[in-house]
Amino acid sequence: MSEEVIEKTNKGVDIEGQFDRLELFYEDHKKQITIIGGAILAVVALYLAFTLYYVPTQDEEAQKEVFYAEQYFEKDSFNLALTGGNTIRLADGSEKTIKGFQDIADEYKFTPTANLAHYYAGICLLRTGKYEEAIEELQDFSTSDPLLAAVAIGAMGDANMELKKVNEAVNYYLKAADSKANDFTSPIYLKKAGFAYETQGNYTEAIRMYERIQKEYHKSTEARDIEKFIARAKTLGNL
Repeated sequence: MSEEVIEKTNKGVDIEGQFDRLELFYEDHKKQITIIGGAILAVVALYLAFTLYYVPTQDEEAQKEVFYAEQYFEKDSFNLALTGGNTIRLADGSEKTIKGFQDIADEYKFTPTANLAHYYAGICLLRTGKYEEAIEELQDFSTSDPLLAAVAIGAMGDANMELKKVNEAVNYYLKAADSKANDFTSPIYLKKAGFAYETQGNYTEAIRMYERIQKEYHKSTEARDIEKFIARAKTLGNL
């Protein structure tokens, strides 16, 4: 082996020396390392306990509670569904005070059922004329379901329309229409956007919304009579 090769080899990584330095570092900082390691393990243990035990247990309870609120919601008893308070007699003869969606969302935070309760609460508030509160609840809701997401966004558009915030309403309607476009929800919210534009006297944009339904969603229910909405907007706008 040449002297040049030997020299390069000697300049290689000193593995043994590095281990010695690590060992020395550990000895010098043993207490701190042990404390930090213990803290990390504690955080991991707490996280696992929270996600694998606490949240599922809480969600199981929340599902039992939300069942009753959903019954009121389906009967259009929106105030009862929202706030609960009614006392019912169970099959075993005991009595139970029903929780509303707002209480469920608050008491069972971090659970999937609490997340869904925000949606229901938002719709209840919308139906009972509490539009600002409805928007707040719906903003706290999230879902990976494209249709339900569109309905929640569209409901915020409805709330803004009731508040006479037409520009905000249009933005929500277009977001609802264009997020995961489909033949069911997209034409509904394009039509609502068209109506909103008409309230502003912006018939050019209203026609554009209606024509999108005609071209992009011609198989939808809304497309069946969209011609008359286009004709009306053209007449009103002298277009």
